Amino acid sequence: MINSKISIKNSTLTHLWHHLSKRRQKQFWLLLILMIIASLLEVVSVGAVLPFLGILTAPEQVYQHPLMQPIIQILELTEPKQLILPLTILFITAALLAGIIRLTLLYAMTRLSFATGADLSINIYRRTLYQAYEVHVSRNSSEVINGIITKTNTVINGVISPTLNLISSIILLVGIMGALFAINPTIALSASIGFGLLYWIVIRYTKTHLKDNSKTIADQSTQMIKSLQEGLGGIRDVLIDGTQHFYCKLYRNADLPLRRASGNNQFIGGSPRYAMEAIGMTLIAGLAYLMTQQEGGMVTAIPVLGALALGAQRLLPALQQAYGAYSQIKGSKSSFEDVLDLLDQPLPEYAYQPLPEPISFVKEIKLNNLNFRYSEDSPWILKNVNLSLKKGSRIGFMGVTGSGKSTLLDIIMGLLPETEGGLIIDNQTINSQNRRAWQAHIAHVPQNIYLSDSTIEENIAFGVAKNLIDHQRVKKAARQAQIAELIEEWKDGYQTFVGERGIRLSGGQRQRIGIARALYKQANVLIFDEATSALDNETEQAVMDAIEGLGEEITILIIAHRLTTLKGCDKIIKLEKDYAVRIGSYKEVINE
Repeated sequence: MINSKISIKNSTLTHLWHHLSKRRQKQFWLLLILMIIASLLEVVSVGAVLPFLGILTAPEQVYQHPLMQPIIQILELTEPKQLILPLTILFITAALLAGIIRLTLLYAMTRLSFATGADLSINIYRRTLYQAYEVHVSRNSSEVINGIITKTNTVINGVISPTLNLISSIILLVGIMGALFAINPTIALSASIGFGLLYWIVIRYTKTHLKDNSKTIADQSTQMIKSLQEGLGGIRDVLIDGTQHFYCKLYRNADLPLRRASGNNQFIGGSPRYAMEAIGMTLIAGLAYLMTQQEGGMVTAIPVLGALALGAQRLLPALQQAYGAYSQIKGSKSSFEDVLDLLDQPLPEYAYQPLPEPISFVKEIKLNNLNFRYSEDSPWILKNVNLSLKKGSRIGFMGVTGSGKSTLLDIIMGLLPETEGGLIIDNQTINSQNRRAWQAHIAHVPQNIYLSDSTIEENIAFGVAKNLIDHQRVKKAARQAQIAELIEEWKDGYQTFVGERGIRLSGGQRQRIGIARALYKQANVLIFDEATSALDNETEQAVMDAIEGLGEEITILIIAHRLTTLKGCDKIIKLEKDYAVRIGSYKEVINE
């Protein structure tokens, strides 16, 4: 991850809270109010049991109770039996209202949890896309993909939803315990201490297991994505070499520990319920026996036992839900920390700003005493590079592998910041404030063209909404890239689907679509990083002729696999492994 691992003390819900929008925070506060209302109705439904059972077993005692007198006077009741219907209706109403509110609460909690998860996933993806190029090349994409998809889902199901359940359960527990204390303080206190102590013992025993399982789930989920990417990404080699078994084993070694750890967490979270229910029923049975032996016998015991039984029916699931929520949160700790790391990725200032106007570029691109290396511990890739590239010129770059050709062009494109020295455009030094304005001039054609699983037209106008594509501009770019004739021969023409990563096209066809994409952008600095390497000599020559005829306003920088590709360049820059930079014409280079 980009940032150092956040300690568990800082990896709290407070940290996550700050990443939520104001709208979501407001919705969580409204949900808290709904939880309190649901808890109060549960208390009312538990409290209504006592008079309801009392009127069924001892109507005279209930009729004479001081709390019943206002109801008796309002309803003008004259005998105890007349209380049965009002109290029955009261009990049913309380139970129905409690059920409706609990159902509403469940719906609201579920919707809010998953909406929040979507916000987090979108935010992580946005922050990841805005990271600097050196960040992307320094980490494995499977780690990011896993964080955006799998681990964000883990946060939804293992942190957000359980936290809401935990808060709801605590509020409900407080309300139910209050009602039970009003009925019988001694029994309520004994039950709360007894069950609380039992769950505390379980928590102490399972804490380490949940922590270890959490780490396994976070690590192995990344390994699963990595093994899938590697196996499917290199499917041609896998089929040719017969290495299916190797990649299946790689996937199995990640999948099995992950499933086992997830299953262990699920067992730990759900298992205490059965023991607690058995203990609760045993306590109620023992209490029933003791109360029947006291004065008043069964008539006095039934209302109290009924209220306690209903309270226990609400209390034990609430206790189990609270513990289950705790175990889920604890079991998702490592994935939660990874998601927080991704959410903490800084956004550049320009992320909040509209696309800038291009900076002035009418004279030259200048590299002044340029040095570059990826880190303080890594070797220098470029040293003391001084170049002046005139606007409208055609510049070729060549050199042995590792001489820094692609790195130099990455610096010119503003993808990599120079370690020392400067990139200067018309006397303006490029920095973090104006880098985007310089990049507005640039279109890049890499050696390996990425094509999305969409139409030819959408791939040429890459990154443009379908309804905003300029069809004539697409056709013009395709003609310049020497692929229009081929496209128009296909049944669906520009609406032909290319398949995932352009699998339905040849290497040369993919390359020409990449060139057409750069030309569609209508940039005035075109950079080709061995972009014609997949083309045959005849097609390459046709493409280069078209590129050379684009006009004097366009500056073209080319890294070529074949020296003949650079024949039309105004000058050729040769990078040596000893950091030397030699500049000459095509004739001077071939005569060396």
